[in-house]
Amino acid sequence: MDKEQDEIQFLGFLDIFKESLGVVSAMKKIFFQITVVMIIPLSFIYLAHIEISDIIFTDILRDEYILDRIQEGTQTYDKISDVLTSEWTAFWFFKIAYFIFFLVLALLSTSAVVYTIACIYTSKEISFKKIMSVVPKVWKRLMVTFLWSFLILFAYNILTITILILWLIMMGPRGFGLFGAVLLMLMYMAGFVYITVIYHLASVVSVLEDVHGLDAIIKSKGLIKGKLGISALIFLLLNTIFIGIQTGFEYFVVLGYGGGFTGSVWYAILFVLLLAILMLYGLTIQTIIYLICKSYHHENIDKSSLADHLEDYDGEYVPLKSKDVQLEAFDV
Repeated sequence: MDKEQDEIQFLGFLDIFKESLGVVSAMKKIFFQITVVMIIPLSFIYLAHIEISDIIFTDILRDEYILDRIQEGTQTYDKISDVLTSEWTAFWFFKIAYFIFFLVLALLSTSAVVYTIACIYTSKEISFKKIMSVVPKVWKRLMVTFLWSFLILFAYNILTITILILWLIMMGPRGFGLFGAVLLMLMYMAGFVYITVIYHLASVVSVLEDVHGLDAIIKSKGLIKGKLGISALIFLLLNTIFIGIQTGFEYFVVLGYGGGFTGSVWYAILFVLLLAILMLYGLTIQTIIYLICKSYHHENIDKSSLADHLEDYDGEYVPLKSKDVQLEAFDV
């Protein structure tokens, strides 16, 4: 983090990964503590939910298969039907509980990593205890930003599905109709990546500036201009690695190709650690991209002001105000 602000904007694809590695290396102990306390549990919860969901859903499919071959109105039919109802209830309760715990840990991890990098950037002394005292307060701001992003993505998905259904009804699933449907899905994927990249940047904005929620998303939309291509490319690469880790976990652990129980356990540990490392560097990279975007748009970040606003005044976290993060354009 020793580069001048007007130099950060010129970081290329590989430079961003190199810079992220340097940031983590600069504070190995604190990032290790964050990883152990927040990110590893986050990784474990995500992969464990895949395994547990598979177990519950396998039982549901088995019982539905049996139920389809039993005459209705019999005692056996009613008994299996009751079991199915209980299994579906357990399945959805588990999904809801998983989503809540995953979301809380994800937002806490984001808060911790972004706050730590900001402290490194301002050469401010930081400890894990201080991070843990600030993070719960920053988390509330991130939650609002997440909810807005969720609503936007939900509306986007509903709109896309509606258009796709109407298109297939009018044009049919063959020939030109199929071509249009494929084209629509490609456009959907591009839009999905765009919205997700903006949300990731908005998460950093919510921690370091005085805007959150929809305002942070709008701010991120402006910041990402000029750096959308490299941000999207990094997003796609990280998600490709993420899919690879998940696929490996499903193959060696969920499907049981890890060589027995012991082998599956070791593979599970491996994939939890790999996912934790990926998440840590992913959060670090999105913070670096924020600094790159600020530099690219000539929005000078006053380090002394940022350091002041990262302090814990009277036990309350005070976010960086826009006037401090966007003081004036500097010459390049």
